[in-house]
Parts: sequence; structure tokens; C-alpha cells
Amino acid sequence: MGKLKTLALSATLVMSTAVGAIAQEVVKVAEPNWASGRAMAGLIKVVIEDKLGGKAELVPGTNAVIFKAMDRGKGEIDVHPDVWLPNQSNFTDEYVDQNKTVSLSGGSYEGFSAFCAPKEFAAKNNIKTVFDLATPEVAKLMDRDGDGMGDIWVGAPGWASTKINSVKVRDYGITNFFKPVEAEEEVATASISDALNKGEGYAFYCYAPHYNWFVFDMVRLEEPAYDPAKYDMKQPAEDPKWFENSKVTTGDKPKTIHVGYSNSLNDRTPSVAKFLANIDMDTDTVNNFTHEIVVKKRSSEEVAREWIAANADRVDGWLGLK
Repeated sequence: MGKLKTLALSATLVMSTAVGAIAQEVVKVAEPNWASGRAMAGLIKVVIEDKLGGKAELVPGTNAVIFKAMDRGKGEIDVHPDVWLPNQSNFTDEYVDQNKTVSLSGGSYEGFSAFCAPKEFAAKNNIKTVFDLATPEVAKLMDRDGDGMGDIWVGAPGWASTKINSVKVRDYGITNFFKPVEAEEEVATASISDALNKGEGYAFYCYAPHYNWFVFDMVRLEEPAYDPAKYDMKQPAEDPKWFENSKVTTGDKPKTIHVGYSNSLNDRTPSVAKFLANIDMDTDTVNNFTHEIVVKKRSSEEVAREWIAANADRVDGWLGLK
């Protein structure tokens, strides 16, 4: 009996050690290079650590890198906090629908993407639609570097929306007079601020949720209503000649924004997977998060902890505690 008890105790210790190792596994949460992605990444990290007692780490990455890592399921990157659809549908088609290695949260929040200009400048020069940009007179007013072409920021490198906007400005006729600019969001924001301070013109990609709506007096330029028959967009992963073979002459479909996560979490950290399946945010909350993080220079984790303390019932719902 003594030997049996010793064996049983040893088995229990081994099992406890294994469970502890699983519980302490670090969940790698991607931190994309846009404001709402940073906000959601911080929120997810704090919930995992403060509410589930786990460990989480923020990891920078582009969409392609994040989805591929989630597909591998080896813990390199486990969570994409801000999956914009249909922008990133080429990734979800492959990894969610075909490979079935990635899942999306049941909940989502809404967003939109468009082109904007300084409100006062647009009113002064009668710029109301994207087509109003496609003239040499307006381009001259929006030539910020003196090269004879107007400047329009289409997004940051690595964004799916940047590819879409590059096609759009071509098919709207804007690139006859404007040079598309790809730059990190911080660089573009500085240019927007400079243009507004000087009363100058600038055209730029804009989206919501985003802190810019709190900071800048800007106006969304009208586009044709979304029409799937006029929206044929290829991404580089689908077609090496994506730019030549795409044609977009209509505004975007309203966005739904989910959390994506590797299905390997279902076995590695089931409580985290359950939480990510249930998380459900709203546009106003994420908008406020981005404002606090970027404009007020607060950390995403500090903002998340403050919000969680004021919304405990909502978070408990995500965790299945109510």
C-alpha cells in the first residue's frame, strides 16, 4: 500500500505540474500598428492577466505575419486583436474558413474607412467628394512637397486597406494629379496636424474608430455607395498582379471588426480561448480608448484597467461568470 500511495502521489504531482505549466503559458497578443489595434491588444492582455490570472505579452506584427503565426499554432503569436472585415477577408478565407486553424470572436464592433480633408479648407475650395480632388487646381493646393503633384496618404505599409486605397485613388482618377503616399500613421498624423495649423490642404485616408475625430476638424469626402459589382479587390497573397487586376470604383462596405485567435488556444489555455470567443466591444468605447492612448499619452493597459473596473459586469459576461 505504501508503494501504491507513493506512485499515486507522484502521479498527482506530475499532473499538477503539467496543469500549472499550461496555466502559466504566455499568450502572445499581436499589437498592430494602428490605434484601435493597440487599444484592443492592451485590453485583451489586461483581462488575461488580471481576470484570468494568466500571462500575456504584446508582440508587434503585420497582418500577414500575425495570421501565419496563428495558423502555425506554436505560440509565436496567438491573438489578432483587431481583424477588420472585409479588408482582411483574404486572410480569414484562408485561415478561418479553409485551414480552420483560426477563429473569430462571436462579437464585433462597427467601423468605416474613407478619405478625408481639413474641414475649413474643403469648404473654402468646394471639395465635397473624392472626385473633386481629381483636378489640377486642387492638386496644386495639396502639393505639400513641391513636386507638382498633390499628396494623398493612402495608409501605412502592411495594411490591407493601403492596397485598397491605392487601387481606389487610381480608379477614381485621383492619381492623374496626386501622388499616393505610404507612411506610418504617426508620420501621416503629423502632416495632418501641420496642414490644419497652416490652413493648407491635405487629403488622407481616415477611418473609425480613431482618435483623429477627437483631435482634428476634418470632413469625410463623399464616395459612391458600396456596390459589390464595382468592388473587385485582389490582395497580394491572392494575386501577384493584384494592382493591375483589381478595380474599385465605389466606397467600402461598412466594417465589422472581430478578435481573431489561434485554435491551438482551445487546448493550451481553454479559459483564454473561451474569453476571446465571447469578447464583444462597441465603436464608441474603442474610439475613447484610442483618444486616451494616443492623444493623452496613456498606456493601453492603464486605460483598459480603468475601463474594466467600471464595467466589471460586462467583462464577467465575456468570461462566462454571469
